Amino acid sequence: MAGHPDRILTTHVGSLVRPPELIEFLKLVEAGQPYDENAYQACLKASIDEVVRQQVEAGVDIVSDGEFSKGRNWAFYVHARMSGIATRPATPEEMKDPLASAGGGQDQVAFPEFYAEYNRASGLGARLGNRFIVNGPLTYNDAQVKRDIATLKAAAAKHKASGAFLPVVAPASALPGAKNEHYADEKALLFALADCLHQEYQAIVDAGLYVQIDDAFLPYMHEKMVPPMSEAQYRAWAQLRVDALNHALRGIPEERSRYHICWGSWNGPHAFDVPLKDIADLLLQVKVGHYSVEQANPRHEHEWTVWQSVKLPPGKKLIPGVISHATNIVEHPELVKQRLVRLANIVGRENVLAGTDCGFAQSPFAKRVHESIMWAKLRSLSEGAKLATQELWGKRGAV
Repeated sequence: MAGHPDRILTTHVGSLVRPPELIEFLKLVEAGQPYDENAYQACLKASIDEVVRQQVEAGVDIVSDGEFSKGRNWAFYVHARMSGIATRPATPEEMKDPLASAGGGQDQVAFPEFYAEYNRASGLGARLGNRFIVNGPLTYNDAQVKRDIATLKAAAAKHKASGAFLPVVAPASALPGAKNEHYADEKALLFALADCLHQEYQAIVDAGLYVQIDDAFLPYMHEKMVPPMSEAQYRAWAQLRVDALNHALRGIPEERSRYHICWGSWNGPHAFDVPLKDIADLLLQVKVGHYSVEQANPRHEHEWTVWQSVKLPPGKKLIPGVISHATNIVEHPELVKQRLVRLANIVGRENVLAGTDCGFAQSPFAKRVHESIMWAKLRSLSEGAKLATQELWGKRGAV
């Protein structure tokens, strides 16, 4: 996603609040209940067309399909596109193992009363008690991604979007804590998974879209692993997954790709998030052209200063979150401008795009803010980017 020569471009992380009529279909799909396939596909196409129109109207340059085409959530959607994966309830012993279950972590230990309420209200409890099993060779079916590509391209062309991207999952986040019952070892499993995901990434860029790789589990697992494990053990765990991701990215043009990390999209304390400075070197190993990182919420806003000491490699660009998904407060455009300008003054104005911290809906059934507020935030993002453009380029670059 090349930067613009005379202004700050706007985008976001990808997931947007789904419309009610689409949610009703997705409930039936996820529950395995009968539904009208033709009516579902028509609703999906119309919903994506409308959400692209709304993004363009809000001033978003690089739009997505809102992840409307994905069931379950941003990461586990891919299981429906692959063979060799099963799901079963985790055993009590597995629930205690930080590598075997999706839930847990120091935040939940420190704030048990909050999480008891939060998980119950959000319906997370049951999902966090499952474990993924790899019980056969991993293979990938590209039918759904071809549908997603065609739908997004048609909507982006119709509404004259400057560009469009599809968010997809990284190896570390696609099968977290999976039990290996087929491959010789963990590395073999991860690289087989990377081979499958490479097909999805390649199809997206071959179609002229940008590909975004989502990887919340890479930072999040630090909170789960350290302690009781050591920092070195976490680094070894993470390094293997970065290597697998780069295997999946082989041949993908860096200028057409971006990598998104966050510390989990839930709006909880996040008191034990690993600092960005401790994983920035891992981040920059990923062979993409753009790095999308949380920088708007109160736990991570101060980390813009990391880029004073961690040098952004030549040709790379940052997509800082300057709007938070985790609060219903709509950020003032002046604040958005300040967040963009201070980073641009460090890494160069041509190396910054305006983004969001994370998606506004972790799944079709778990939104983080009200839909009306989401659009207000995106309009503020656009307005703030215009103000930053005026300050960084002067009147010549004003748009």
